[in-house]
Amino acid sequence: MDINERKITDWIPTTRKEVEQLGWDSLDIILISGDAYVDHPAFGSAVIARIIQKAGYHVAIIPQPNWQDDLRDFKKLGKPNLFFGVTAGCMDSMVNHYTANKRRRSTDAYTPGNVSGFRPDYATITYSKILKKLYPETPIIIGGIEASLRRVTHYDYWTDRLMPSILVDSKADLLVYGMGEKPLGEILRLLDKGISIESMNTIPQTAFLVDKNRPLPKVKKWKTIELYAHEECIEDKIKYAKNFKHIERESNKQFANRLIQTCGVKKVIINPPFQKMTEKEIDASFDLPYTRMPHPKYAKRGTIPAYEMIRHSVNMHRGCFGGCSFCTISAHQGKMIASRSKQSIMNEVENITRMPDFKGYISDLGGPSANMYQMKGKDQSICDKCASPSCIYPTICYNLNTSHEAMLDIYQSVQNHPKVKKAFVTSGIRYDLLLKRPGNQKTGCSHQKYLEQLIRNHVSGRLKVAPEHTSDDVLRIMRKPSFKCFYEFKIKFDQISKKAGLNQQIIPYFISSHPGSTLENMANLACETKELGFRLEQVQDFTPTPMTLSTVMYYSELNPYTLKPVFTAKTRSEKQDQNRFFFWYKKDIQPWIIKTLNRLNRPDLLGKLLSIK
Repeated sequence: MDINERKITDWIPTTRKEVEQLGWDSLDIILISGDAYVDHPAFGSAVIARIIQKAGYHVAIIPQPNWQDDLRDFKKLGKPNLFFGVTAGCMDSMVNHYTANKRRRSTDAYTPGNVSGFRPDYATITYSKILKKLYPETPIIIGGIEASLRRVTHYDYWTDRLMPSILVDSKADLLVYGMGEKPLGEILRLLDKGISIESMNTIPQTAFLVDKNRPLPKVKKWKTIELYAHEECIEDKIKYAKNFKHIERESNKQFANRLIQTCGVKKVIINPPFQKMTEKEIDASFDLPYTRMPHPKYAKRGTIPAYEMIRHSVNMHRGCFGGCSFCTISAHQGKMIASRSKQSIMNEVENITRMPDFKGYISDLGGPSANMYQMKGKDQSICDKCASPSCIYPTICYNLNTSHEAMLDIYQSVQNHPKVKKAFVTSGIRYDLLLKRPGNQKTGCSHQKYLEQLIRNHVSGRLKVAPEHTSDDVLRIMRKPSFKCFYEFKIKFDQISKKAGLNQQIIPYFISSHPGSTLENMANLACETKELGFRLEQVQDFTPTPMTLSTVMYYSELNPYTLKPVFTAKTRSEKQDQNRFFFWYKKDIQPWIIKTLNRLNRPDLLGKLLSIK
C-alpha cells in the first residue's frame, strides 16, 4: 500500500494530535528514540511499540527529540501512566557520531536526509537525565544497543576511560539488554498484575541498581558471580580483563548465572538472559502490523538511508555463533540462532512485492551472518552445558548441524514467487562453514549445493565476505579462520562464476590496527591481497566499542583468557600508519611505504608490493 493511501492512525502516534485521532485521553507508555521513526521490524523502537500496542496499552513514540531547547519535545505528550522507554536507537550513539579517528561524522543513516546532529552524544544517558528532571516520579526503562552493551563497567574509546554501568549515569530504573521482546512481555504481564517496576527484580535479561548492602533477590535456580568492582577495574587493568571472561561466557550460555558488580554505594545486578526465542515467538514479533514505512512526517525531509537499504530485504533469523572478537552481535542477540518459520518469511516477501516501488528485486535474504538459518546443536543437552563463545572457532563444533538445506528451500521458494525477478544475499556469509567437510555426506552435499545456488543466482555481481586480515596470528586473536580458507573460497567462487558465464567479484572486508596487528602484518596483507588482484575498497580502522573482546584487549593490552600481553596500535599515528597499507597503490602513499619498509628491513615486501629491488 502506498504511503498516501494509508491513514495517519496506521502508525504509532508521535504527536498529541495523533493521540487524539486514536480517541485516547492518556498514554500508558512513551518511547523516546534517537532514530527517526520507521515502522519496520528492523527498527527496534517500532518493534517495541507494536508489542506494547498488541498487549492493549496506549503507546506513543517521540523520535529524535530536541535536547538543546526548552525541552518541549519531552513535554508534548505529558507524563505516561506507566513508564518511559528510552533507546539511543539502532546504533550506539558514539559509534553513530564518530569515526575511528574520533572525527565527527557529517551523516546519520537513521535520520531523514542523512544529516547529523539530531541526537546527542551518549543519547540514552542524556534522554534519561532530562526525563528524570521533568518527571522524577515516572519510571524509566532503557534498552537497545547502547544500553545493552554498556550494562557493566566498559571502556569508552571516545573519552579514553572506563565508564560504569549505564544505569549509574542514566539513573534509569530498569535496563533491558539484548533483544527486548521476551523481557518486555514479562514486564507488561507484571504491570497487568499491578506490580511496580521498582519491584521487578527477578525478570531475566534485565539489570538494575540497588544499595550495595542490600540482600540479593532470591531465585533458587540462579547462581551468582560477583565481578570486580568498578573502582577496582579503574585501578587494575588485569581485574577489568578478568571480568570480561565471566561477562562473555554468561552472555553465551543456555543457562547462565546472575552477575553483580559494585559501583560506589550501589550494586549493579544483571539477571541471566531468557532462552532464545522459539519459532512461534520470533514469528509473532516479525508478523506484527507494521506499515513498513517511515512516518509521514518525514515526507519532505529526504530519505532515511538505513531504511532505503533494508526496505526490500528480509531478515530470516537472529543471533550468531561466530564469536568474532570485535563483534557485538552475540553479546546483544545471543549465540544461539533464533529462526523464523518459512511461512513468516514468505509472508514478508509477499508484503514486499505489494510495495508500490518494488521492481522485482529482493535486496537481501539474510541475517547477522547470512548462512546460519536454522542451525543448532544435534544434541541440545551438549549445547546446554557449553560456555564457548564460538561454535566454529577454532574448529567447527562436532555437535553443530551445518546443513544449508532449509536456506536452499527458502531461496528457491522466494525465487519462484511470480513477482520476484531476483532475490539477492547481501548479508555477509561465513565461508568457513561451507568449506570444511562434515562427516555427514548429506550435509556436505548441501554445502556444495548452497555454494552453487548462491553464486549462480543470488549474487548481485559482487559478493561481500569478511576475511578481516591475512595474518594467522592476528586472525587467531580475532577468532577468524586462516586466510587459507579465503583462498579456497575465492577459487570456488571464480570457478562457479566462470562456469555459469558470470562476471562477478568478491569484495573482501579487512580491518587495520586490530589488537595483535603490526605494521609488518599490514605490509604482508597488502602484498597478499595485491597478489590476488585486489585493490581494497571495504576497509576500516579498528574502533573499540563497548563489550567486545577486542576492546578489552585494546584497553588492557592483555588477552583476558590467558592474561598474556597483546600488542596494540593505540596512538592516532600508529593507527593511521597501519591503515595506509590498504592503499599501497596510491602514488602519494608510496614514498611513505618505501621509507617504512626500509626502516623495518623488509626489502622483500617492498619488492612484492611496489616492484622495487
